[in-house]
Amino acid sequence: MKKMILSLGIISVLIACGDSGQAKKEEPKVEDITQNPDYQKGLSLLAGSDCLTCHKVDEGITGPSYKEVANKYPNADEATIKDLAGKIIKGGSGVYGTAIMTPHPAITEEDAIAMVKYILLLK
Repeated sequence: MKKMILSLGIISVLIACGDSGQAKKEEPKVEDITQNPDYQKGLSLLAGSDCLTCHKVDEGITGPSYKEVANKYPNADEATIKDLAGKIIKGGSGVYGTAIMTPHPAITEEDAIAMVKYILLLK
């Protein structure tokens, strides 16, 4: 009888200390940015431009990498996006050293905004 009571006591303690599954942390959901329409449109526009001559996603060549740009503007609002699109069209310099970004006057503002939105998704 003592053995049975002792066994039941040990089983009770083990059940009380066991993992009920509720303490497990949920894995954070990772957004698949490749399904974002801004990603798809911007990627298509950049692929058809000369931008990849000076920029890569993870590597700066003459200009900064796209990830570096995205990390510089983590909370970009519409005004910042429009300003960055203007830099694509008009060119610029001084933000990432002495390299000069050549102007791209043939790119429309709408397309430049789409390119910027794609770049900002890469953070």
